[in-house]
Amino acid sequence: MIRPPSLAPRLRSARTWIVLGVLAPLGMLALSASMLLDMRRDAWERAEQTSQNLLQVIERDIARNFELIDLSLRAVIDNMKASGLNETSPHLRQLILFDRAGTTRDMGALIVLDENGDNVIDVSGLPARRINNADRDYFKAHRERADLGLQISPPLTSRVLGVPVIVLSRRIDKPDGSFGGVVLGSLKLSYFSGLFERVSVGEDGGINLYLRDGTRLMRHPLREGDVGSSIAGRSNLAKYLVARTGSFTGRSGRDGIERVYSFTQVGDLPLILNVAASVREIEAEWRDKALVVGLAVLTLCGLAIALSLLFGRELRRSGAMQAELERLSRTDGLTGLANRRRYDEMLALRWAEARRSGAPLALLVVDVDHFKRWNDRCGHSVGDVLLRGLGCRPADAVRRPGDLVCRIGGEEFAILLPGTDAAGAARIAAGLHAAVAGLAIPEAGIEAGTVTVSMGLALGAQDASDTADALYRRADAALYAAKAGGRNQTRSAPRPAPEALRLVEA
Repeated sequence: MIRPPSLAPRLRSARTWIVLGVLAPLGMLALSASMLLDMRRDAWERAEQTSQNLLQVIERDIARNFELIDLSLRAVIDNMKASGLNETSPHLRQLILFDRAGTTRDMGALIVLDENGDNVIDVSGLPARRINNADRDYFKAHRERADLGLQISPPLTSRVLGVPVIVLSRRIDKPDGSFGGVVLGSLKLSYFSGLFERVSVGEDGGINLYLRDGTRLMRHPLREGDVGSSIAGRSNLAKYLVARTGSFTGRSGRDGIERVYSFTQVGDLPLILNVAASVREIEAEWRDKALVVGLAVLTLCGLAIALSLLFGRELRRSGAMQAELERLSRTDGLTGLANRRRYDEMLALRWAEARRSGAPLALLVVDVDHFKRWNDRCGHSVGDVLLRGLGCRPADAVRRPGDLVCRIGGEEFAILLPGTDAAGAARIAAGLHAAVAGLAIPEAGIEAGTVTVSMGLALGAQDASDTADALYRRADAALYAAKAGGRNQTRSAPRPAPEALRLVEA
């Protein structure tokens, strides 16, 4: 069964902690951004809901007042058909026609015009005030068409009251169906301004009431030239006319401010009401919170990332130091070769591999001839230079990556040669003798050819009874045999009888 890889090495890796230390703050940033976007959506939803609520309240108030005026107009037309009305006194006729409609709040004038446009019946007093409205557009429209129904005029100045009003009018027909005049009721524009002023839409917001042809009846806040102006031909009007109610975001052609326009048709009337809220003001509170939260999160995440990178750098530095200490613990400080500890580890490893594979394993033990004499004559510093020079020679002679050259103590070196037979080890030994022969230290008076080494060679891991320690003992015994035989030579320890030594030409 295949075992899953352990997580422990990964958790000990500096790169893993750096990645986690960077990804965690980035995750916090993503989560914070998501939360801020949700807060922004909530702000927009609240603003849209508020606008819709305002629309409903204002629309109902306007529709109710227009309905009351229209009912009064209809009542006048119906009452004028009553028999004997013309024979009654003017005061009684006024009561019959108008009942108490003229006392409605914000009502301007409620009058009846004859077919010539003269005021013949006036709710406000007797006799009727002398005015003629034959030139008004609503009068002309009713005179020319009998099917108009309720007509709502653009803003105009009342000739009766002298204040801005809009006029709601209906046609009066004679018994034969011909034009008999107009009954009209006017509504003061102050009604709309008073209604709109009770609603807060912000500094850059606004409330508008339009006729379907784009004529503006009222705006809040009111500015000069607003009343009676037209937005005909603008894209906003086209959007208002597409649906009965809705909302959209657009930039005002008047002041360039981006707003959310929520709109609705007022009842069944040819009126469009909108509430415009500034996008900047909708997002103002959210933007302040987002700025504070964003800066805090960015600061904390930046600090966390910086600390993670710093921690990762320290981990890498610590790892490098540990690796260096590990290397130094296995390295000879004088020659730079592997030391005795490294030799013991690799000998055990190569021995086990050779036992499994059946491949040969050769060991050369090298000792400097008369090193004590050189050391005593030239001093320890020269002796150290000599050892460093000797350490370079085996390293140059051994080329395969799996081979290992070690200094195992004093002037003694060992060369571990896995997968090498006796002939191959003898060639390496011969090459090493030649390399040492070229060693010279002129400043110490040591010339080439004066320094020599003796070597012992042994092969191991060829039967079950052999051991790594026995391999070293055989090579060491061969080394002593080489020294006893005159030095500057290599002796090989034959198997199985270590005492039977064969001379290998140096």
